[in-house]
Amino acid sequence: MRYAIAIFITLFIGCSVAQCQLPVPAFAYQKPPVQSKQLSSQIREGVRVSDLRISSIDGSEIAAYLVEPRGGCSTLRRRCAGVLMVHWYDPSASNANRSEFLPEAYDLARHGAVSLLVDAMWAQPRWLEQRNPADDYNASVAQVKNLRRSLDVLLHRPGVDPSRIAVVGHDLGAMFGAIVAGVDRRVRALVLMAGDPCLSDRYLLGQKLSAAREDAIKKRLSPLCPVLYLPRATGPVFLQYANKDPFVSHQEAQLMANAAPEPKRVRFYDLSHELNRQARIERMEWLMLRLHLRPSPEQ
Repeated sequence: MRYAIAIFITLFIGCSVAQCQLPVPAFAYQKPPVQSKQLSSQIREGVRVSDLRISSIDGSEIAAYLVEPRGGCSTLRRRCAGVLMVHWYDPSASNANRSEFLPEAYDLARHGAVSLLVDAMWAQPRWLEQRNPADDYNASVAQVKNLRRSLDVLLHRPGVDPSRIAVVGHDLGAMFGAIVAGVDRRVRALVLMAGDPCLSDRYLLGQKLSAAREDAIKKRLSPLCPVLYLPRATGPVFLQYANKDPFVSHQEAQLMANAAPEPKRVRFYDLSHELNRQARIERMEWLMLRLHLRPSPEQ
């Protein structure tokens, strides 16, 4: 497996096998008591949706939605599955933030799951062009820690079953979801949509740099390639890719598919990067099966 991963990285970031054996980033973090505050809560489409602010690893606030069965898990006859959802990045899309997975979170709540939808660091429309590339490595490590912190918040909810925890991610959300699943044993199921093998594939998008500068960035970020962490995921994996994706080539998608551990399901759709309703339906069916979901008695 290590040899195969080294070949993956050699092909896509242009470094030698020896150069790719870089130290693994430190994803450990201090775990003070879970801190979150609820700004509002209302019943929508038969489920409860709460607007939260949760404390990040540096004490700042992360905007999040908590979507759960109407009366909460503690009122149900069985414990709830938990799902952490991580959105995509698209400057032109209105849902390139915590709102992307709201429709799916409603469906999951009706079947006895609690979903936490968080704003990632790329939630701002012009994040890619406004960020400081020199901070990419440290910011990415911090983002992984904050997603692990989000798992803390999810698991802290009364009635959430720690044996039925999933991560769902799209685009950058899928890439970071793969890393989180590789370092955090609490993730028991994983759905990844249109994710690249390496973070540098997305961070370098549209940038005009010298070959030397680009190679230096790829080498710097190589310990953060999702393809390195995906083989360590525990539990089943569902990968969804688009044949007409302008950002992720079929070869890159196949690298991720090959790296995913068994049991896994891989689907290619004749679509573009955003995928469609059919992909959403298949995600829902897969999650219901893997998380042992059933309609809530309240619905």
